[in-house]
Formats: sequence, C-alpha cells, structure tokens
Amino acid sequence: MGVFLCLLLVLLVSACSAAGGASAGGERCVRQGKASYAPSLSPVPQAGSGVCGYGAMAAEINGGFLAAGGPRQHRGGLGCGRCFQMRCKDAKLCSSRGVRVVLTDFHRSNRTDFLLGGPAFAGLAKPGMAHELKSLDALSVEYKRIPCDYKDKNLSIRVEEESKSPSNLVVKFLYQGGQTDILAVDVAPVGSSEWRFMTRVRGPVWRTDRAPAGPLQFRAVVTGGYDGKWVWAEREVLPAHWRPGQVYDTGVRIADVASDGCRGCAGGAAAAALDWK
Repeated sequence: MGVFLCLLLVLLVSACSAAGGASAGGERCVRQGKASYAPSLSPVPQAGSGVCGYGAMAAEINGGFLAAGGPRQHRGGLGCGRCFQMRCKDAKLCSSRGVRVVLTDFHRSNRTDFLLGGPAFAGLAKPGMAHELKSLDALSVEYKRIPCDYKDKNLSIRVEEESKSPSNLVVKFLYQGGQTDILAVDVAPVGSSEWRFMTRVRGPVWRTDRAPAGPLQFRAVVTGGYDGKWVWAEREVLPAHWRPGQVYDTGVRIADVASDGCRGCAGGAAAAALDWK
C-alpha cells in the first residue's frame, strides 16, 4: 500500500508539473500583467455564483478582496483559492503597497489577467485616488502568488447543498493555507483503509457518488510548487449524519510554501523577495 501511495503521489505531481510548469514558471515569481475594475464582481456573490463555486463564502475568506483570473491564473480551476499580491504601476495614482486578493472566479477576456471587485480595485489606489483609478480602462500591474494565511483557521470542509445522504457527497474545501494546490481527495470511514477517490467538480469542489457510511475521514494530495505530499485528517471530519450547508473542521492546517524558486522569471530571486508590506 505504501509503495502504491508513493507512486500515485509521483504521478499526480508530475502531471501537475507537466500541465502547468511551462506556463507557471516559479511559483514565487513577480509577473507583469493587466487588471481591470469589474463592478459585477460583488464582494458578496450570490450562492452558487462564480466559476470557482465559492458563492457567498468568498466574502468570508478574504473580506471581499476578490479577483477573477484569466486562463493563465485560473488554470482550469486549479487556481481557485490562490492568493496574489498585486500593485499597479502608475506612480501618481497607485499605492506602492498594493493589495492582496483571492481568486474566486474566471474571466475569458484576452485583454486583462485579472478582473477586480470594488474593494480590491480601490485597494490599489493611493488615498483619495480610487475614483480616478476606476475610470481607467486597464491598469498595468505586477503581481505574484503569495501564501494564503487564514490565521487561526484550519482547513475546513463545507458539505454542499446538492449532496444527498448517504452516498452522494459534494464538498468544498475552505481556508486552504500556504502556497498550495489540492490535486486529489479520498474519503473513507474512520479507522478504515478502504479509501474511495473523489472527483473535482470545479475549483475547491469535489464529489463522489460512492461515499461510505458512518463517520468519515479524508486525505488529500497537496503540492507546494513542485513538491507534493499526502495530508491526512486522521480523526472524524464528517459525522455519520452529515448535513448539507454545514462546515466541518478537518483539524489540519496547511502552510506549505513553494520551494521551486524563480526559475525562468525576470528578476529571479531578487524579484521573489520583493516586499510590498
């Protein structure tokens, strides 16, 4: 079993690297791009809105500082929940500190890398300059992926409304910290080794039509850059009678940071170390 798990981990991480490595470069690189204001990207989305599936939970994740990413940032849903630090480059209008955003949606425009909701876009501006900044069509920005930090929050699981007990289980991961991606999720009865895989629906949402009965435990393959590992919730996460709409604490906290450096990025390590605080 141990050999099988190691092989599976290698295959998953290799597939992720092959799919995103060429375009993603180093996870800690500073990149150049464009950002626009999107009034429709509400800081409090309606339930079920947004390609990533966060709905109204997005406002609780980052205080309404939200972004929709283009194909390079969204990466077919893998980029959902990633945290970015961003600042615009107009010295007259833009704050040098910039703003931190969480990617909660996808946009298909080829003109910009990010669409920003009101709070996030205003956060790019110097005091009193937000209105003038919003009048611009697209801003030149520099951005980098940063670790997500949810302070005292453990990785949590929300049972989605479309779940139907006992076997149809749809879950959403919340408060995924660090600079990480979840590549695979399994579920099993507590104390059992009979793991059943789940399938990604979109972004942080995973499902199975073969959920086992009883209290449930979870495990996931988590990567930080090009490194990966299995993360276990060794205790009961979902009770036997789980309920749609409820959020359950896994007891696991993820804080891994990408260790792949800044290969292929302009500025290399010096750019990665840029401090905008």
